[in-house]
Amino acid sequence: MTRSKIRCACRHGSALVLSLLFLAVLSSLAVAMATISGANVQVAHNQRQGGWALASAHSGIEVLRYYLKDVSIAAGAPAGRLEALFHHLEEQFADASNLSVSYSANAVTLAPVVLNSATSQSFGATVTYGSHTDGTPDYDAIDVTVTGSSGQAAKRVGFSCLFKETGNPIFDYGIATRGPLMTQGNVDIETFNEAFWADIYIESFSSNLALEMIGKSSVAGKVTIANSTANVDIANSSSVFGAKGSDAIAFITIGADACAFPVPNPSEFLGYVTTTFQSGDPTSNTTLTNIEIPADTNPQFTGNTTINGVMYIRQPNTVRFVGNATVNGIIVAEGQLEVPSELNHLDFGGTVISNDVSTLSAEDFGELTEQTGTFIVAPGFSVSFGGNASMINGVIAASGVQFYGHAGGTINGSIINYSDDRMELAGNTDLVFNRSGRDKIPAGFEPQTTLEFMPSSYHEYL
Repeated sequence: MTRSKIRCACRHGSALVLSLLFLAVLSSLAVAMATISGANVQVAHNQRQGGWALASAHSGIEVLRYYLKDVSIAAGAPAGRLEALFHHLEEQFADASNLSVSYSANAVTLAPVVLNSATSQSFGATVTYGSHTDGTPDYDAIDVTVTGSSGQAAKRVGFSCLFKETGNPIFDYGIATRGPLMTQGNVDIETFNEAFWADIYIESFSSNLALEMIGKSSVAGKVTIANSTANVDIANSSSVFGAKGSDAIAFITIGADACAFPVPNPSEFLGYVTTTFQSGDPTSNTTLTNIEIPADTNPQFTGNTTINGVMYIRQPNTVRFVGNATVNGIIVAEGQLEVPSELNHLDFGGTVISNDVSTLSAEDFGELTEQTGTFIVAPGFSVSFGGNASMINGVIAASGVQFYGHAGGTINGSIINYSDDRMELAGNTDLVFNRSGRDKIPAGFEPQTTLEFMPSSYHEYL
């Protein structure tokens, strides 16, 4: 019987092949792991940059909210609001070297602001106005888009601010003057009731001597001065808020935030004029009703003069009331606020009685009776008072205000001086401020508009 032989085939090198296969698999896994790890690092880097970009955008929101909350512009034609906003921001950014804005017909652009150069963080913004995203008109709000960046990452967020009409804080003062204030003699600035009705605001950017009180003068309220480098000179016999001499400084604030003075708009009264004063017309013991005083007329009224309704004065003109003047209405002058003229002047040398337009007959004077709160609005004109004013019902606003002699009386409103020159109260002047019930914008002034942040409008762009 033949026995079969079984041989084992030895495959030399198979272990090496298997080892190489395992090595290849492990190498592939290592490469895959390295790739995944690198991708994770890149994802983490991108996420980190995205987070920094969003944080930069949020920083931009806070910066813009800070500056937009102080916006106060005249509530004029809606089309002019964006440009007015640009000028406001341009002025606000004047002292900030890293903030700058530009303006086009439909947008205000904030140039990129670097937050952190090491992480390449920055933000920029665009303010648009006039239409919704669907193109329909919208003059009630501005839309702000802030773009935050970090490296290659960028995040966009947006919010809106609503225009809100408001009163002007200048009307909260008894006296508000752009120029310095001097009292000389026996001058008393008193209040009918609340002490703050006799508060005084002084801008005085043109003079470091903002307040000078000579003689025996008193201010019942407190004094606020915008010029941060200003100083005051108060005689020992003069007082502010009851404190005399050097003690009065405790009730004087220096370096306060500047207030925007209200913008006068005398032209709105032109439509009420029905007659025109002519050279040769009577000027003694006369009654004038809704009358226009043409330029270069320079009338001087004597005796007892009565004005019913509006007296509308063209420039240049000097109008004098040598005798007694009873004004049942409002005196308006159309000078230029930024370019006052020495040829423009109103002088009241005698006793003045002022009654609000609301005391006129609505049947005879129509809508004029609703234009309340103002006695004189005369931009570009200086105004002086030398006699008693038993009652002045409304605001006195002019480019230069002076009281002299035995002038004074009760003033139901504020005195506003637009001139950078010194405002002088001299002689035996006694002003008693009564501002009770004054809760609306006086006639003849453009209302102010502020911006109110709308938290619910916040959104992030994808």
